[in-house]
Amino acid sequence: MSILEIGIWSFPVLLIMIFLRIPIGLSMLIAGFVGSYLVTGSWLPIMSKMKNETYSTFSSYSLSIVPLFLLMGQFATLGGMSQALFKAAGTWMGHKKGGVAMAAIGACAGFGSICGSSLATAATMSQVALPELRRYGYSGKLATGTLAAGGTLGILIPPSFVLVIYAILTEQNIAKLFVAAFVPGLLAAVGYIIAISIYVRIFPDSAGSRERAPYKERFRSLLDVWPVLVIFLAVVGGIYSGWFTPTEGAAVGAAGTGLLALVNGGLTWKTLIESILSTASATAMIFFIVFGASIYNGFLALSHVPVELANWVVELGLNPWAVLVLILCIYLVLGCVMDSLSMILLTIPIFFPIVTVLDYGLGSEEFALWFGILVLIVVEVGLITPPVGMNLFVINSMAKETPLSSTFKGVVPFIMSDLIRTAILVMFPSITLVLLRLLY
Repeated sequence: MSILEIGIWSFPVLLIMIFLRIPIGLSMLIAGFVGSYLVTGSWLPIMSKMKNETYSTFSSYSLSIVPLFLLMGQFATLGGMSQALFKAAGTWMGHKKGGVAMAAIGACAGFGSICGSSLATAATMSQVALPELRRYGYSGKLATGTLAAGGTLGILIPPSFVLVIYAILTEQNIAKLFVAAFVPGLLAAVGYIIAISIYVRIFPDSAGSRERAPYKERFRSLLDVWPVLVIFLAVVGGIYSGWFTPTEGAAVGAAGTGLLALVNGGLTWKTLIESILSTASATAMIFFIVFGASIYNGFLALSHVPVELANWVVELGLNPWAVLVLILCIYLVLGCVMDSLSMILLTIPIFFPIVTVLDYGLGSEEFALWFGILVLIVVEVGLITPPVGMNLFVINSMAKETPLSSTFKGVVPFIMSDLIRTAILVMFPSITLVLLRLLY
């Protein structure tokens, strides 16, 4: 086989290893290690790369933002922010048809603004919202589908560690990516609320009702969520205004949520150690995937697959928009079998060189930011797409009385909402870029 053929065949081999339940990071490491040997004919270059890559990858200052955002999510949970957000959203929207589910979406959006992790958002909000959804007669299908979809807001609404990884891979400004994600994140939350509204009108028995809260109680509930607003403004506002870097912003957020958890009594020596260990475990998993992807992507560069693929697409003379739609569809398919971080790390080095040589009527930086948000959205859909949507399993493990098949059915309206939103953002890039153009 030629060097190019070795590179092309590595992808189906990688997918086979993933199907065999070999951890994704290890699968990419094996494929990159063996592939590099087949290309070079020697173990020495790949051994040297593994030694150098370990230091160069994990000494990256930008990557330190990942454990800080994860720790911020841990402290936010201990500080009772999830309960306060859900209570406040419930007092304002709970009396509407499907209002408690809408409140769960609103609370997920608020928690996502200080968490940055989809799985953490889904798991945390499920503990708070599932009992209330059951109490007010919501079907297991609607309840689990709502929380699985709401959890995806954790990686879309800034801050998001997946956007940080994309920024590192494509050498983009992290703060500008956060700005670009803000409006699509709000559209996602609004789209999910509309999906719930339509669903409960078609299936009125799927949602119960709750009494209307008096305005005094509504405004009082807002006092309990002011720390969330303060931390969000301190972190994201500080980054946008240039007061500190994204990494420094993550440190400020972790310190702020930790202080709040301490004041509220949720942070003790025991919970502090548990939070640190949980953060370390999640960070180690993420960093191992990053390391495996860097070895595999190094092998792809040796095999010239990204360059040859980009040249091939250009020579085909396809419409740039057709290429973009095809890439987004590939992400939707991959989302059925892979997690979001792995998809970003595996595909961006292949797809990004292809789309950057095509003309979409945008400047190079604006295109890179717009493309990153589109990729994040379709990757987010993968988190709730059967059979391996991670959020579905997280939610279902907490709602054992609801069959997994019902959870699969429950997310269908939200997947439809995601697809409509993606189509709108593809057709109108200015929606994603409007804040960016105003602030920069």
